Amino acid sequence: MKIQDMFYDDINREIKGVIQVDQDAENIIEQELTEYVITRELKKHFISFFNYYSESYDRQTSDIGVWISGFFGSGKSHFLKILSYILENKEVNKVKTVERFREKFEDDLATFMMIDKSTKASTDTILFNIDIEGSMIKNKTAVLRVFAKMFYRHLGFYGDNLKVAKLEQYIERKGKTEEFRQVFEEKNGESWLNSRDVFDFCEDEVIESLVEVLGMSEISARNWFDSSEEVDISIGQLVSEMKDYVEKKPDDYRLLFMIDEVGQYVGADTDMLLNLQSLVEKIGSECMGKVWVMCTGQEALDEIIRTRADEFSRIQSRFKTRLTLSSTAADEVIQKRILKKKDKARVHLEEVYNQEKNVMDNLFKFKGALGDIRGFEGSNEFSINFPFVPYQFILMQKVFSQIRKYGNVGKHLSGGERSMLSGFQEAAQRVQKKDEYAIIPFWMFYDTVHTFLDSSIRRVVERAERAASDDKGLELYDVDVLKLLYMVRYVNDEIPASIDNIVIMMAEDIRVDKIEQKNKIQKSLDRLIRQNYIARTGETYNFLTDEEQDVEREIKDEYIEPSEITRKISEMIFAEIYTTKKYRYEKKYDFDFDKKVDGINYGNPLGEMELEILTIATNVIDKQELRLMTSSKNKVIVVLDDTEYYNFIENAMRIDKYARKKNIPQLPKSMQDIIRNKQDDAERFKEDALDELKEAFKEAKFYIDGNRTTIKAGTPQNKIDEALEYLVSNLYNKLGLITKNATSDEDIYMILDGREDDGVMAGLESNRRAAAEVETYLIAQNEQHLPTSMADVQKRFTSIPYHWREIDIAAVVARLIYEQKATIKYGGETIRASDERLPELLRKRSETGKTKIQKREMISIQKMKEARDFLRHFFDIMDIPEDDDGLVDFIIRKFEELKEHYSKLEEKYEGKNYPDKKKILEAKDLLLALLDARKDNIGFVNKLIDMGDKLEDMQEDMEAVEDFFKVQVSIFDEATNLESLLRFDLDYLQDEKEINDALNKIRLIVNINPKKEDFDYGDIPKLNGYMERVKEGHNKLLDNKRQEIFEIVRQCMEEIHKGDKYDTYIGNIIKETDDFYTQKKKEISETLSLRILDGFIPSLWAEKDKAVKDIISIEKSNNVEEKSQKDQDGEEERADSNYVKENDGESEPEKKKHIKKFYRQAIFPARILENEGEIKEYVKTIERNLMTLLGDCDGIEIN
Repeated sequence: MKIQDMFYDDINREIKGVIQVDQDAENIIEQELTEYVITRELKKHFISFFNYYSESYDRQTSDIGVWISGFFGSGKSHFLKILSYILENKEVNKVKTVERFREKFEDDLATFMMIDKSTKASTDTILFNIDIEGSMIKNKTAVLRVFAKMFYRHLGFYGDNLKVAKLEQYIERKGKTEEFRQVFEEKNGESWLNSRDVFDFCEDEVIESLVEVLGMSEISARNWFDSSEEVDISIGQLVSEMKDYVEKKPDDYRLLFMIDEVGQYVGADTDMLLNLQSLVEKIGSECMGKVWVMCTGQEALDEIIRTRADEFSRIQSRFKTRLTLSSTAADEVIQKRILKKKDKARVHLEEVYNQEKNVMDNLFKFKGALGDIRGFEGSNEFSINFPFVPYQFILMQKVFSQIRKYGNVGKHLSGGERSMLSGFQEAAQRVQKKDEYAIIPFWMFYDTVHTFLDSSIRRVVERAERAASDDKGLELYDVDVLKLLYMVRYVNDEIPASIDNIVIMMAEDIRVDKIEQKNKIQKSLDRLIRQNYIARTGETYNFLTDEEQDVEREIKDEYIEPSEITRKISEMIFAEIYTTKKYRYEKKYDFDFDKKVDGINYGNPLGEMELEILTIATNVIDKQELRLMTSSKNKVIVVLDDTEYYNFIENAMRIDKYARKKNIPQLPKSMQDIIRNKQDDAERFKEDALDELKEAFKEAKFYIDGNRTTIKAGTPQNKIDEALEYLVSNLYNKLGLITKNATSDEDIYMILDGREDDGVMAGLESNRRAAAEVETYLIAQNEQHLPTSMADVQKRFTSIPYHWREIDIAAVVARLIYEQKATIKYGGETIRASDERLPELLRKRSETGKTKIQKREMISIQKMKEARDFLRHFFDIMDIPEDDDGLVDFIIRKFEELKEHYSKLEEKYEGKNYPDKKKILEAKDLLLALLDARKDNIGFVNKLIDMGDKLEDMQEDMEAVEDFFKVQVSIFDEATNLESLLRFDLDYLQDEKEINDALNKIRLIVNINPKKEDFDYGDIPKLNGYMERVKEGHNKLLDNKRQEIFEIVRQCMEEIHKGDKYDTYIGNIIKETDDFYTQKKKEISETLSLRILDGFIPSLWAEKDKAVKDIISIEKSNNVEEKSQKDQDGEEERADSNYVKENDGESEPEKKKHIKKFYRQAIFPARILENEGEIKEYVKTIERNLMTLLGDCDGIEIN
C-alpha cells in the first residue's frame, strides 16, 4: 500500500504552516476552524479562560487583562485568533463559529456551555499584531498610541493619523460626516476614505470643505491644517472615549482588544511597561468588564517584570488570567491533522509492526540518548505515527528551539506545532509514493527549514552539493549525512551524533541492514572530515559552518611536538589513572619508583624501581620482545594497546595551542563562540583520551625484571599494582628476614630493656636472621677497619635486596645492643642500652650520621673480677652484675647516686657556715673524674680500678661530715641563731660578765675559720652549756625590762580612765585605748630583745597624750553647750533686736588662736633628783621656762 493512500485527509492539501492574526480570507478561516485541534493542554486553557470571562456577564470586574505566553510557535497567536472568532461568533460560510466548536467539546458540555454563554452577547474584537501596527519609534506613549489607532480605526476613523482621526470624530459629533465626505469628493474628485491617508496634498479641498460644511472661517480652517501633526492624547482621555462608546451599547456588549506579540514589542522597556500597566488599569476601573485586553508574548508576564517586580506589581493583578502554552502536544496536532489514517491502512500497518517488531526493536537502539528519544512501543503507536518515528516529534521541537537560540535562523521560523505541521507534511509528501516499510530519515527535515537558515549554514550544504555533483571528494549521500549532522548539531545532550545513532536517524526503511548502513555512513563521515565539512570529537561528529571550517583548518595546521604529547600522556596516566605516589607492599612497605613514558621522566627520579609506559608513539624496534625483556631489568615496562588516545590528545593540544594564539575577546562574537566551542571540544577530547588510555591498559603487555609476565587484574590501577608487586618480590628477596615490624619507639625501648623477649625461648626471638645479617655486616666493616655510622647501616638495609623500614632497622640494631653484640657511640661516648636517646640516635636523620656503630669489644674477665671485688667492699653490696653492660650500668648508677648525695649535702651549706665544705667539693671532683671515663666501657672499668685507693680515702674523710649532718647540725644551728639574736642587745650586756664569757665561747665554735684544715667536732656538744648560761642571764634582763614597761602602761591607762566614762564619746576613747594597751602588753610579753622592748615606750606615752587631749576637748565642748542652754531665752530676745544691726554690716570673724608645740624632752630635761630641795628647784625652773614660752603665743601643746 502506498503511503499517500493511507491518510484520511489528502496529504497534498494546502495547510498554512504559520498562522497570522490578520489572515481573514474565508476559506483560510474555515480551514483553521475546521482543522483546529483541541489538545489536552488547550482544553485546560479554554476552561481557564471561559470560566473567568463568562463570569463577567454575571458581575462587574476590573480584572479585564488576559496574558497568553509561549515560545515561538507554541500556538499562542493561533489560540488568540481562534478566541477572537469564538467570542465574536464570526459567521464563516454561513456557519457560526460557536457551532463549529460544539463537536470539538462534545465530551465536555460544561465548558461548551460557558463558551455558548460568552457568545450570546454582542461582541466586537479588535485583533491586531502590535509589532505590525505599532510605531517604529517606541517612546513612552507608544502603547497608548497604538491602542488609540486601533480604537479609532474600529470607529471608522483614520487611526493612523490621530490629527485626522480627531477631525473625523469632531465632524461625526456634529452629524456632518456624510455631508463632509460628499463635499470633499465634489471638490477633489476622489472619495475622502481613499484620500485621507494623503490629506497633506489636498490642502485647498480640505480647507474649503471645512469652511463650507462646518461654517469655519478660512483662517481657522487653515490654522488647523497647518497645526502640528502630533496630537496629544492621554490615557484618561482615550479610556473616557472607550467608556462613552461601550455605554451606548447594550449592557452585555463587549469590546475586546486582542493584541499579538505584545511581549516582544514592549520587551523590558520600563516606559512602555508602565504605559501598558496604567492603560489596562484605567480600562478595568472605568469600563468594569465591558472592555477587555488580551495580549500574547513569548515570555510569561512575571518573567518580563522579574527584575522590576516592585515597580510593576499592579500589572500582574490587572492581567489576572494568565495562560502559558507549550508545544508538548505538537505530536497530537500532527497526528490528527496530517497523519490520521484510514481504518484499512491502520489495520495493515499494525500487521506490519507485528511482523517486523523484532527488527524495529533492534533498529531503534539509541546510545547515550535521553529516555524519550526512542522508537515504537506498540502497533497502535506505529500506525498512528507512520511514516514517522516517535523520537522525531521530540527531537524536532528541540532542534527548532536550539536553531533559533543559536541565531542561525530568520525570525519567521516557528518552533511549535505550526512549523512542525508544515515540516511533517512536506516530509510525508516526499515519501508518499513509497510503501509501508518506508520511514522518514531525520535529514529530510532539513529541507523544511533550510530557507529560514542563515546563509552561512546554507552555503556549507550547497557547496557540499556542488562538490558531490562535480565528483570532488563527496557523494550525494554524503550531503544527506551532512544535513542530518546540522539538524542534531545543537541537541548533542539529547542524542549524541555517534555513528550508531547516525545509522538509526539515516534509516529510510525499517528493514535496513544496520551493518551495511554503518559501513556506508562511516565512509561518508570520513569523506566529510577529509573535506573539512565536519569534525569529530571523541565518538561524536559535528557539522562545521564556513567560519568553523576555517578554524578547523587552522587547528589542523598547528604542530605539536611528540615530546609534548608524551608529557601530556604522562600527566594523564600518573595524575588521573595511576595516582599512587609510592607503591605499598603487604600493606606496610612503601616503595618509591621512577615514572617514565616513552623514555621521558615524569617527576624527579626517586627510587631503585622504575615503571615505564610505552605508547603507540614508541618505535616498533624498541617494542621487540627480546629488547623489552633485556631492558626491563629492575623495572616494569608496560606496552599499551593501540587505541585512539594519542590522536585525541594531539587534537586537544592543537586546539589549546590555537586558542592561546588568539586574542579571543577582540574577535567578533561569532568567532569567539566558535573558538570557545572548540575549547569545549578539547575538553571532551581529553576526557575521551582518558577513557581510551584506560582501554589501552586492558590488552597491554607487561615486562617485569627481565620476564614477559601475564597480568590478569582488571583496572589499570590493579594491573600496575600487580606488576609492581611481582617486581618487589623479585628485587627485595631479603625483605622477609624482618618477621616482626616495629611500630613506634616504645617497641625499641622494649627490646633494649629485655621486655620484648619475655617468655621467648633463646634463638626464637623476632628478627633473629635479620640481626645476624646486620652483625655480619658490622664484622666485615671492622675487619676492613672502616668506620661505620648508623646512617651507613640505614642506607645499606633500606636498599636492594632488603628495603627494610628505618624503624625496623633501628629495632634490629637495638637487639644487637641489648645482646651486647654492638656498641653505639655518640660524641665519643658509649651509649648504654638504658639511654633514652637511643631510638632518636638510631632513627633521626639529623643524628644517624653522627652515631657510630661497631662490633662489640668485651671487658677482660680479670678486670671484671677486680672491679666487682672493689665494689663489694666500697658499697658493702654482694649482688654485683656479671655482664659487661650490667656491671658498667651498676658502677655508673651507684657513683651517680653518691655524687647526687654529696650535691645535696653541699646545698645545706647555702647561707650557712658549716665545717668541712672543702671535703665535700673534693669528693664531688673525684667522682666526676671517674664518671667522665664512662664513654668507653673498658676504659671506665680500668679507671675505677686505678682510682680505688683515692675513693676509699674519700669515703673515710666524709664519715665525720656525714655524722655532723646526722647528729650535730641542729645544736650548731641553735647556737648560731642565739649568737646572731643577741647582737642587737650587746649594749645592754656590757656589764654582764658571765653572759659575755659564755657568748664568746659560742662564737669560737660556730664562727668557722676557712683557713683551718681540721674542725674539732668534739667542741659541738659544749655548746649546750654555753647556751644555757647565756639564755638564763638574758631572760632576767628581759623580765626586768618588761616590768618597767608594764608600769608605764598602768600609769597611762590610769590617767585616761579619769575621763567621764559615762559620756558616749569619752567611753569610746577609753575602750579604744584599752584595746591598744592590751595588744601592746601581749607584744611586750612575746618580745625577746631588750632594744625592741625600749622601742615600745614612746608609742605608749603618745597614745596616752592623744587620748587625754581628745577627752579634754570633748569635756570643754560639753560645758559650753550647758551654759548656752541657760542663756537661750535672753539670747533669743537680743537676736530679734540685733538682727538688723548684724546684717547691716559684715560680722568680724573669730580670731584663730596661736598654739605652739614642744616635745616633752625639751620641757623636762633628764636629771637625777636626790632630795626635796633639788625637786623644788627643778619644778621652779620648768615653771619659768613655760611662762617665758607662753609670752609670745596663745597656748602651749606638750607632746
